Amino acid sequence: MRFDIMTLFPELVSSVLGESIIGRAQKSGAIEVKAHNIRDYSEDKHRRVDDTPYGGGMGMLMAAPPIYNCYEAIMNEIGGCENKRVIFMSPKGRILDQKKAEELSKFDELIILCGHYEGVDQRIIDEIVDEEISIGNFVLTGGEIPACILVDAVSRLVPGVLSADECFESESIACGMLEYPQYTRPYEFHGVKVPDVLISGHHANIEKWRYERALEMTMKMRPDLLSGEGDN
Repeated sequence: MRFDIMTLFPELVSSVLGESIIGRAQKSGAIEVKAHNIRDYSEDKHRRVDDTPYGGGMGMLMAAPPIYNCYEAIMNEIGGCENKRVIFMSPKGRILDQKKAEELSKFDELIILCGHYEGVDQRIIDEIVDEEISIGNFVLTGGEIPACILVDAVSRLVPGVLSADECFESESIACGMLEYPQYTRPYEFHGVKVPDVLISGHHANIEKWRYERALEMTMKMRPDLLSGEGDN
């Protein structure tokens, strides 16, 4: 699977996605991530990519031409890939959840546009963007961190990124509940011991305990997951 990220800060994107599991997945060839500097596609001699909005208002708006030029260059690179999706990271979009991540993992190519300043010219959204996605009901300084979160959430569902399907199928949220509490050595820490059932060796009892604790934690902290209210 390939991700092409259109951004004003490619170094930020590359540094975040170049580490840990996602970094290793790129090295192994399971996924490909490319960060494209929109400034490189500006036709202005000063590589300018923004301007004042028509009608007035505070701040600057990212102009359509550099973004479109960047998009065209990506399209030329990927050729005739039809199984693709163009996403704009925006607080106006649908909230990213596990179901959406699973949907997006079925594509061969995701092109992600990161906004900055006061946003982008609406005409570029109307022309190239398939959908807008948000990571929450708050405003950030740019779309780069949300784009990295989207790539991380989708990538770990791509075959070859994690060591086994169990790594994500039984995890918190993915299975419809929060994850059960987990423990490691030492057996006792600050007077608190590991639950006896986890060292009993009785796998059926362990699985029962884990399910009950996961259900208990979900009911306490995220009851919306059980009622379906968290779904979009």
